[in-house]
Amino acid sequence: MLRAGCATIVPRRSSVRGMESGCWLVTLPATDGRLYVYRVYAPADALPADLFWDAWHCHDEGPFPRAPDLFDAAVIRRVGRAPR
Repeated sequence: MLRAGCATIVPRRSSVRGMESGCWLVTLPATDGRLYVYRVYAPADALPADLFWDAWHCHDEGPFPRAPDLFDAAVIRRVGRAPR
């Protein structure tokens, strides 16, 4: 079963409007055996570590079971249209 959440990374010189064409999905495994998927709005050139930590902190602050803070355990994918 998948649980969902949402997070946003907006660099200083970017705007959310420029990120409407796509986002990132970050999947974190938790101690209950479930996968929790977070949609992270960030530019296409965002660093994977920034995406991971944004999703992890969002998960850690929520009511869900603990997720390990292991970068290698996460699955990170870009979804949506590629910028033109």
